[in-house]
Amino acid sequence: MALVAFDIRRQTGAIDRRIYGNFIEHLGRCIYGGVFEPGSPLADAAGFRRDALEATRRLKVSNVRWPGGNFASGYHWLDGVGPAAQRPRRMELAWHTEESNQFGTDEFITWCREAGTEPYICVNMGSGTMDEARDWVEYCNGTGETHFAQLRRRCGHAEPYGVKLWGLGNEVSGAWQIGMKGAQEYATQALEFAKVMQWTDPSIQLVACGSCMQNASDMEFNEAVVRRLTDACDYLAIHMYVDNRADRFADYMGTTVAIERYLRAVRGIIDGNVYHTRDGKRLMIAFDEWNATYPYSHEHERAERYTLEDALVVGMFVNAFVRHADAVKLANMAQLVNVIAPIYTSPEGLFLQTIFYPLELHATRNGSVALDVHAEGESFRSDRYGEVPYVDCCATLEPADGTVCVHLINRSEDAVVPVEIECQHGSVAAQGVRYEIAGEHRRAMNDFATPDSVRTTQRELSVSGSTFTVDLAPCSATMLELRVTGG
Repeated sequence: MALVAFDIRRQTGAIDRRIYGNFIEHLGRCIYGGVFEPGSPLADAAGFRRDALEATRRLKVSNVRWPGGNFASGYHWLDGVGPAAQRPRRMELAWHTEESNQFGTDEFITWCREAGTEPYICVNMGSGTMDEARDWVEYCNGTGETHFAQLRRRCGHAEPYGVKLWGLGNEVSGAWQIGMKGAQEYATQALEFAKVMQWTDPSIQLVACGSCMQNASDMEFNEAVVRRLTDACDYLAIHMYVDNRADRFADYMGTTVAIERYLRAVRGIIDGNVYHTRDGKRLMIAFDEWNATYPYSHEHERAERYTLEDALVVGMFVNAFVRHADAVKLANMAQLVNVIAPIYTSPEGLFLQTIFYPLELHATRNGSVALDVHAEGESFRSDRYGEVPYVDCCATLEPADGTVCVHLINRSEDAVVPVEIECQHGSVAAQGVRYEIAGEHRRAMNDFATPDSVRTTQRELSVSGSTFTVDLAPCSATMLELRVTGG
């Protein structure tokens, strides 16, 4: 038995819809053959896959980060504008392929508008220059008669794009990155990039590059970046990937502990820096790469299939973003289509991976305010994390109509877990809605032959009062949609 209690007066912060973001990179079939496939009968006149667009809209993706990722550290944006036939084909060093440059800035912005999502561009701080980054801002947002604003017009786009979100490089602390930099070198250079980009368009928001790993040296990197860049930037980017390649289910279900430790450490660094900034400014957290990755092996086809247990881990990530809504204001799942993605395409169609469904529930049903939830109950033993509660949870409120969404993940592989839900202020309407993501077993997965092995089911929920009990199926994610009035 577990207890989950909420009080609509105990609000921890506004939920920024930018936490429901995603990410597309020139990697594998994410873009070419994923979102963009000219000549396909499933593509529109611009070459965008209509089915992938429809799935993206269904997911209500709030923003999309592009062009990378590691790819960004060697990408020169001028290669990807102008007549498609005249764009150079380049050797691509991040993923050791050839880049056709057929999908560039104009295609990305056009695709974002078709998908109903906000563009988030990551500039090249590996092999790129500050002039190149500044020129990119001018190309996208320039309103005058200057060279790059005019170039955009000559490319057929008379009105400025108004791109607000710009990332200052990607994973620069990593040895795998083109142009790896130490913290002080990066911070010094990023400050100069920030100046010229903001002088070109003062309305933009900048994301400083933080840690891509969860270790002591990366936290030291974060400290240096936060100290130098808080006054110039708006967000600190952090990344985290997890997997169950070792098939240690209890450790995998303890992922919440790792996410919480990471977020609390980063928050501590940011909060501690308040005394060094103008007017007590705090950077917000941009969790702009996160996901469960390659569930079983490196074999391509097998590696791209997600399981029910992966869906639970994805739910744990988003639950954590909600719990830290006052600090996490931007997040991007990596990636959107085909490569470690919720959407998987073939030349003939697509199916939705298991991890699509927890994202969809959060993005389409959640309220706009996070609640401070009290939870207690039995736990299981994890070798890596020690004692971990069976139930992972968060809750949101929509003040306009009193809707409360309670997210509950049962991390037991084989046991039903009863949960007592307690509304500590106000009255709960007698009828609610229950959404459940479940499957036959923890390794259940979707594919073209069985696209609905794991999916969301919906049914009415009868509520007996301000305290009631629900039974959570083994290895499942549940959301309760309640209406709370009075109090």
